[in-house]
Amino acid sequence: MADPSAHPRVEPHLCVIDGAAALAFYQKAFGAKVVMTVPAQDGLRLMHATVQLFGGEILVHDEFPEHRGEGVVRSPFTVRGPSVAINVNLDRADDVDAAMARAVGAGAIVVMEPENTFWNARYGRIQDPFGHVWAFNAPLPDA
Repeated sequence: MADPSAHPRVEPHLCVIDGAAALAFYQKAFGAKVVMTVPAQDGLRLMHATVQLFGGEILVHDEFPEHRGEGVVRSPFTVRGPSVAINVNLDRADDVDAAMARAVGAGAIVVMEPENTFWNARYGRIQDPFGHVWAFNAPLPDA
């Protein structure tokens, strides 16, 4: 059995339509490293992928509409919108703009332009091509 301390305490598990395209996007947009993939039995979809990015880890899988019932995770497109934003805390205010620009260059859309906030941070949001919202946050330099 793998050492449980080797895994982050919290790992968002993102459901997407077209897992292979999602992995390619996360690599291009966020410099993600795909650590492991497990194809579904149909050979077309992604059962599971472990992806490292921004010093953390997410899990990604394709949607399986043939599975029904309570607790079955669906893509934001199927549920008609995201239900959560994935917050990425960065080191410098300039990193927010750079991360968002890179994501937009890879196909994301801006849903909140980066701005200096009342909580003394640079903050903005994008939506990835798979419907997930990513928020970028970094402290502003001392005035």
